[in-house]
Amino acid sequence: STYCFGHQSSYPFLNFGTGQIVFIRNKCEFTNCYATADRRYFKGDLTKFVAIAFNGRNLRYVNALELPQQRSPRQKYIFYNAESSTNQPICNPWWDYFFNWTSTYKLNSDVMYSYIYIRDMNSVHVGPRIDMDWVKDMKEIDDTLKEKLKSKKKAAAWFVSHCITRSKRETYVKSLQKGLEPYGLTVDIYGQCGTLVCGWYEKNKCWAMVSSDYYFYLSFENAFAEDYVTEKLLTALNNDAVPIVLGGSNYTRFVPPGSYIDARHYEPESLAHVMADIIANPSKYHEFFRWRNHYKYSESVQKEDVCNLCSALNDKNMVTMESTYPHFRSWWNPDWEERCQDDSWGT
Repeated sequence: STYCFGHQSSYPFLNFGTGQIVFIRNKCEFTNCYATADRRYFKGDLTKFVAIAFNGRNLRYVNALELPQQRSPRQKYIFYNAESSTNQPICNPWWDYFFNWTSTYKLNSDVMYSYIYIRDMNSVHVGPRIDMDWVKDMKEIDDTLKEKLKSKKKAAAWFVSHCITRSKRETYVKSLQKGLEPYGLTVDIYGQCGTLVCGWYEKNKCWAMVSSDYYFYLSFENAFAEDYVTEKLLTALNNDAVPIVLGGSNYTRFVPPGSYIDARHYEPESLAHVMADIIANPSKYHEFFRWRNHYKYSESVQKEDVCNLCSALNDKNMVTMESTYPHFRSWWNPDWEERCQDDSWGT
């Protein structure tokens, strides 16, 4: 059984619900897990729980007196977080040596909780991974896809709602717009940060528009953090657009080389030139889609997220192995000292 320490109505605990039903409904390999966030259990013997999961989004506000006062050596304290470590730093030293397992987007977490799943053409889960082994000689795309790509007439789309970010992506895009002007190209910005509208309530229509009209899609993250690659990448990959990425990750863990453009490798004016050159040369553009012959991408779903936890708790080797994070703050965010100087995060 697992006690969820934090608001169970907030992501990622929202997926677990209460009891066994979520594991049964998702037809997990193991269904003998039970989840709860009932505060009444907190007044009893918490050492009876096999695991206690902590929502990283809430740790900033936790008082030491709220933490479990007794702890069993066999228990696993699990750190959960789907937010960027840059936006959600862990600053207080009491979290060092505190956690046994982690379940986050970071690829060296103990229990996988990724935004993205990569499968081969036989639907076997193959990534993302730190040491991805991509197919070396990818096949050319077929004539059907080439014909479909001919409909594109616009340079790039960007759907964005957070207009001021730690990654400064908005500054990069502003300079990119200027760089594209001499080529008669532009980035079309949809949402609160732009002038164009395509509501999330009609997102299928929006994605169809990306597929038919745009050569590129800006998959720009709001913060730089290792392995923090969100569904923004999928918007491009699954809608026939080449992703232009901006983030703190090693993207070869997520996308085959030659399938994307990393904006961090270019000044905005240089990137504008690269985009214009690719648009003018269909054969170059087609090269970016070779991955389609070998891989399928999907967003993480509840089934995988909840089943991964129950599988881990049923793995005798994982459960019996002693594990801890002596320097947890450094593991979560290597730049924690600089980030935690911000007074709003305390110490």
